[in-house]
Amino acid sequence: MKRNELMAGFPPSAAGQVTLANWRRAPFNKWSFTHLRELIPSAGIAADPGAVSQMPVAGVELEGVEFEFDGSRYDLGRFLAETDTDGMLVLRADRIVHEHYGAGMDAATPHFFASVTKSVLGLVAGILAGRGTIDAGAPVTDWIPEVAETAWAGATLRDLLDMRVGIRFDEDYLATSGAIIEYRKAQGWDPLAPGEEPSDLRSFFRTLTARDGPHAGAFHYVSPNTDLLGWVIERAAGRRYVDLVSELLWKPMGAAADAYVTVDRLGAPRAAGGMCATLRDLARIGQLVANRGRRDGKEVVPADWIEDILGAGDPSAWDAGDFAPYFPGLDAHYRSKWYVRRGAAPLAFGVGVYGQNVFADPENGIVIAKFSSQAPPLDERLIALTMRGVESIRHHLAGG
Repeated sequence: MKRNELMAGFPPSAAGQVTLANWRRAPFNKWSFTHLRELIPSAGIAADPGAVSQMPVAGVELEGVEFEFDGSRYDLGRFLAETDTDGMLVLRADRIVHEHYGAGMDAATPHFFASVTKSVLGLVAGILAGRGTIDAGAPVTDWIPEVAETAWAGATLRDLLDMRVGIRFDEDYLATSGAIIEYRKAQGWDPLAPGEEPSDLRSFFRTLTARDGPHAGAFHYVSPNTDLLGWVIERAAGRRYVDLVSELLWKPMGAAADAYVTVDRLGAPRAAGGMCATLRDLARIGQLVANRGRRDGKEVVPADWIEDILGAGDPSAWDAGDFAPYFPGLDAHYRSKWYVRRGAAPLAFGVGVYGQNVFADPENGIVIAKFSSQAPPLDERLIALTMRGVESIRHHLAGG
């Protein structure tokens, strides 16, 4: 089914309807990823139209970007097509050197960016840590005593930030039963079965009581860690998460448009994966990291928090973790909700299912933001192709 046949008509045909039951599946995600607030309740993250960070356009040619992958030759067009790209924007020295839209998008269209939402929380946490509102070394239960009888007992905020909580939770995006399905229902992302009572995120946390290892051990990707950290941030600051994101990050970094994040039936934010924003504003998030937390010379995120992201992660925890197979051979770590390709010019990046990414190269002043609507949630080949394409763009712009 083509994108223009989805949700077309008054009412749409049965075959073209996008619902809670199918919105993450292809081809329905071609429509839902740019209309998520029409399916799931959301809360707004306000921008300041009077303080927009400008993005001048530079005349740098990227059509010469070519690379080999899996025994085949790729140019930029083929790369964008085979990674199901809905939009990609590239910055070099704070100027737009490439901007591409597909799937009915334009510069004003908000798009779902899945778990790149976690990377936004990582920056907000850094701002609050810098102000002394939270302490990354403090136990989670200092703020959320409601989880004292769960697997989070004894975990610190740093364990949440770095996905190193010893909790039994299988983040299998293709599962049809188990805790991940109950998690999706609690956040309002999946329909309830007939006669099933509605839940909510904060009640769901109390159901995760089993451990699968020590805290501060291997990298173990568990999205509820991030939603729980969103609750910590609200408790610590005494404000709604969306208002904190707006006031501490979205407005100061110069976002041009309001964003939004999905919320459960009681208003808890899906801080782990429910955010939607324009491509340019996603690029501004990367730009903030590339500029080491500063916008126009003024600190938004503490520089030492950005340096900590870039250099303080534990590569042995990454190597022992459950995402290393998706990035074979990558010298990497995970710190404060950001992945980092280590090296002389480290690359910090956010990753979301179905091909959402933002990459920030502080050494070379390069940012790449990419929205996609891929069919598989996580796919080793598409991840490898994306990383190869990004490295080729990076190499091209850095002058070889």
